[in-house]
Amino acid sequence: MSALTVERAVLGDPLTEPLIRELTHEYVTRYGPGGHQEMARYGAEEFAPPDGLLLLLLRDGEPVAGGAYRRHDAPATAEVKRMWTAAGHRRQGLGRRVLAELESAAREAGYRRILLTTGPRQPEARGLYLAAGYTPLFDARVEPAPDGGPLPFEKDLLTTGTAAAAAGKAPIR
Repeated sequence: MSALTVERAVLGDPLTEPLIRELTHEYVTRYGPGGHQEMARYGAEEFAPPDGLLLLLLRDGEPVAGGAYRRHDAPATAEVKRMWTAAGHRRQGLGRRVLAELESAAREAGYRRILLTTGPRQPEARGLYLAAGYTPLFDARVEPAPDGGPLPFEKDLLTTGTAAAAAGKAPIR
């Protein structure tokens, strides 16, 4: 298997097309028409520096995973959005790698805390965030109702060390 590279991107770049297409399909499949609304909720500027960032993991120049963060509140909290792993590349730790890269970049940008939400019909995302040390802001011992609301998580970036280093961080280009 070839090496991964980490690249910064901007929504609308051709390399982000698989992320947007597959993530929209995933949301619509799991949640119905509300998936389109979620994908349209934030414009490209939300995920652009200096307050945001969109990263892609590339294998042989092709995007295989990605994610972004945006400013949630000034100046301390970032919010992870648009986490994605291509269907043919799942169960390889790529989502965890993207998350670690985003945490590291947010910490370097001065954020002290990071938030994210996932939906009740995304048990694999819930598992990823719990395994990555996120604190659930709901009772994680109770199985969420399929039609329930979002499942929020948080993480203190100042006490978690350099998670990206543990995930085999490569330089961001």
